[in-house]
Amino acid sequence: MSSTAFTGPEMSPLHLRDVTVANRVWMSPMAQYSAAADGKPTDWHLVHYGARAVGGAGLVMIEATAVGPAHRCTTADLGIWNEEQAAAHRRLASFISEQGAVPAIQLQAAGRKGSHQLPWVGLGQNDPVSVADGGWETVAPSAVPFGNLSLPQEASHADIDEVVADFAHAAEMAHLAGYQVAEIQASHGYILHAFLSPLSNHRTDEFGGSLQNRMRFPLRVARAVRQAFPAEKPVFVRITATDWVEGGVSIEEAAAFAKELAAVGIDFLDVTSGVLVQDAQARPPVREGVHVEFAETLKQASGLPVAPVGQIGDLSLAGEVVASGQADAVLMGRAWLRDPYLVLRHRRDDPSSWPNQYYRAL
Repeated sequence: MSSTAFTGPEMSPLHLRDVTVANRVWMSPMAQYSAAADGKPTDWHLVHYGARAVGGAGLVMIEATAVGPAHRCTTADLGIWNEEQAAAHRRLASFISEQGAVPAIQLQAAGRKGSHQLPWVGLGQNDPVSVADGGWETVAPSAVPFGNLSLPQEASHADIDEVVADFAHAAEMAHLAGYQVAEIQASHGYILHAFLSPLSNHRTDEFGGSLQNRMRFPLRVARAVRQAFPAEKPVFVRITATDWVEGGVSIEEAAAFAKELAAVGIDFLDVTSGVLVQDAQARPPVREGVHVEFAETLKQASGLPVAPVGQIGDLSLAGEVVASGQADAVLMGRAWLRDPYLVLRHRRDDPSSWPNQYYRAL
């Protein structure tokens, strides 16, 4: 076990509305594809997320959770569209909170990336599941499929209204479940990002064409979630900084979107990029801290606190990013999968940060 102590800015609290996060090293949402058939969390989720809360994460973000059954990626996605699901989530949120971490949840509508196989079945996320085989129809800004997945229907105005209402209702259910933060998924090619990008949005109505039009639907969702979630609790948005493809979302467009998100009352930006299309070039380059500079740009443009996510593998880099002022926190993903006690094991000199049950370890 490393004896290196991390006691710098990355271990300082962060206040967002009435919520205080104990430190700036957070767990990113990562889909587990392990929900029960009714979309409820299982013992896997309790142990998986609970361990990271015990392990010192300041905030634990529950994986992308569907705001309705037609908004799932797979049949094993978590859901939070009814009170029974919210009640099942309550045990998870409560345990995370009891360990001193802030329980957060990412709300998602998959759009054209929905109705596919589990990653470890068949061709995984590139393997569509037809309606005849238990899948469902998907909607998107335009009838343009994602890779080999099913052809989506172009969303009608009624479809758009329904998605907005589904996000708002899910935000209410998230509060009922005890989550202290709700995050809107507006990246990685899911429906809100698909509306933002000209690569997937070919509409000619008020939801397509200019950036102002392409932002219209995501901003409606942001406004609806902010209004539905209690005023004392923060709302995050996972935002795409760039599509990495010519003609897609640019950092300049992302900055304009970030300003609009601030104007409707969003509290925090979770900064990522890419994966709108299946091309390998549309993925972020393999580079440590790849989104740090993007996060800094969006922070300056919007005035909002930010956290980069992706390719931040150790606490030293996390500390540097926060200390530099480029970001206010970091969201780490795979590093938490490798080590559920990522923060705790670096705090051997601070017994108060360890659970009483583990006192022997010190």
